[in-house]
Amino acid sequence: MKGHKNISHRIAITGMGVIAPNGTNIDTFWANCRAGKSGVARISDFDTTKFTSQVAGIVPDFDPACYNISERQCSTLDRYALFALAAAEQAVSQAGLDTTAIDRDRLGVCIGTAIAGTKYMEQEFLRRTNGGKDAFDGGVLDRVLTANAGFHSASSEVARKYDARGPVYTLATGCTAGLDALGEALEMIRSGQVDVVIAGATEAPITPIAVAAFDIIGALASDRNHEPERASRPYDKGRAGFVLGEGCGIFVLERLDLTLARGATILAELSGMGSTCNAYHMTNLAPEGYDLHRAMKLALADAGMAPVEIEHVNAHGSSTPQNDVNETNAVKKTFGAHAYKVVMCSVKSIVGHSLGAANVVEAVAAVLSIMHQEVPPTINYVTPDPECDLDYTPKGARKLEINHVLKDASGFSGVHSAIVLSKYPTTQLEDLSQ
Repeated sequence: MKGHKNISHRIAITGMGVIAPNGTNIDTFWANCRAGKSGVARISDFDTTKFTSQVAGIVPDFDPACYNISERQCSTLDRYALFALAAAEQAVSQAGLDTTAIDRDRLGVCIGTAIAGTKYMEQEFLRRTNGGKDAFDGGVLDRVLTANAGFHSASSEVARKYDARGPVYTLATGCTAGLDALGEALEMIRSGQVDVVIAGATEAPITPIAVAAFDIIGALASDRNHEPERASRPYDKGRAGFVLGEGCGIFVLERLDLTLARGATILAELSGMGSTCNAYHMTNLAPEGYDLHRAMKLALADAGMAPVEIEHVNAHGSSTPQNDVNETNAVKKTFGAHAYKVVMCSVKSIVGHSLGAANVVEAVAAVLSIMHQEVPPTINYVTPDPECDLDYTPKGARKLEINHVLKDASGFSGVHSAIVLSKYPTTQLEDLSQ
């Protein structure tokens, strides 16, 4: 591994926060991931009798007040923005970052999302139209609708909380948004614009309009409504679509030299990032996984790393017939014969697919895999698919010597992204809930 020789170009991960269907803190999330405990359940917030898919990865009993979120924010912000504030609180706390003691002009925020505050906007529309029965009167619209539910509300609220005065970005690149946010943060630090970035992605799409949008195109699993925990089954021959989910993952990223100077614990390094577009079709994937392969190749090159140095791929693994084959082909193109030695897993089998946030929730799991030297299982993998013939960790969590992880993601409109995460030599295990 060549990597970046300039220590100011190396990026340390010092804090992580997660809100997921199987855990709303790092310790619970990891314990349930490694145990293969599903967070998928039947949707109960609204009537799904006219939907073919009636299950989702749902965060249960989320109380934003438990995360030092103000009463104003709790009562006005969309759920997706509250997730971001809650995960950021965890990440900043774990990083031991006193934002009042650093140069806030050099503190940035970059948060991704696919559909932002759709839930809030849908509820507001129904409230103002008597459930859609009356004409819409714009004169009675909530005056702070955009501020509370718009695409930039999560990023701006996190920036406001921590007085971040550097670049504050929102990325809406769909189902790669989380990795793209981490990649943007990587470049913000490398370029010298900032020293620290709070970065990740958040999503709360369990709402009638969002579920219907994916349901109507046949993208969602609909054959396991009676046993929700078995609905998401990546790489299995009987897979029948993805399971929509919600959640958030947030990282604190810092210049490595400054991290060492302040004596912070380094969880891992963000070593490289690559992104491509297949320019092919809004939902279909170009054959053979070539464009995802290019994203993987770019991430490895950015990290100065050879494919054989990767021990683990934390996969996109969406549980759709097309995507899982495409990703398998991309891994084979990237790693060659080494593809059959790389250990893969799909966290979506456990928590569902939270669109823009899925890949960064999975990146949290990837860092935890590095720290604990263990790969969580891909659950519900029962019947092998001859076209998906790699090692997906189907029989429970597995201990593995891990120095480097490739994490990839794909999304509608043909976007593909990948990052490389690396073990830091002095990384030590600790109680991550503190």
